[in-house]
Amino acid sequence: MTQTRRRFDATELIVASHNKGKISEIGDLLEPFGVTSVGADALGLPEPEETGSDFIANAVLKARAAAMATGRPALADDSGLAVDALDGAPGIYSARWAQTPDGVRDFDFAMRKLEVALSQKPDSPRTAQFICALSLVWPDGHAESFEGQVAGTLVWPMRGANGFGYDPIFLPLGGDLTFGEMDPQAKHAISHRADAFAQLVAGCFGG
Repeated sequence: MTQTRRRFDATELIVASHNKGKISEIGDLLEPFGVTSVGADALGLPEPEETGSDFIANAVLKARAAAMATGRPALADDSGLAVDALDGAPGIYSARWAQTPDGVRDFDFAMRKLEVALSQKPDSPRTAQFICALSLVWPDGHAESFEGQVAGTLVWPMRGANGFGYDPIFLPLGGDLTFGEMDPQAKHAISHRADAFAQLVAGCFGG
């Protein structure tokens, strides 16, 4: 039985994130549909604690908080890197891995920590997946959620200054450039976020 999705028919969408890289990527993806995106940071919305047990649960939690606070539909992303040799870590804790001992979020620190963990398993594959959950929540609490992913391998040292997060160490399968080296539009075409967004478009924007 085919699930009936709720259609999005507004012209403005709150992006429930304080990550400028994510806000920019989502804004680029929304632009062709005539939808203006507004980041939660620009509205002074607090970041809710991410207590979900998986990516979708956390995305719903963040989007629902923004929708309730603003009375407007909100879209949230929860994404991360799942490394096979580390049993899927850092996974939903990908951002927390970037917290330095003095409380600063530093993804160079996170990537070095990841490389140290992989160095303890030299015979294990360096395969990984970027996973992205997108949840669109309306002010009445209704949620539509989608999950996308892209497979790849992890390289070292870091390569490229584009993108954000773990992009400089992620080489998508079949590619020659890391996400950190790719032009943003090239990354948008194949990324985990693009996969989830394509599902969102098909389900809620009319295809």
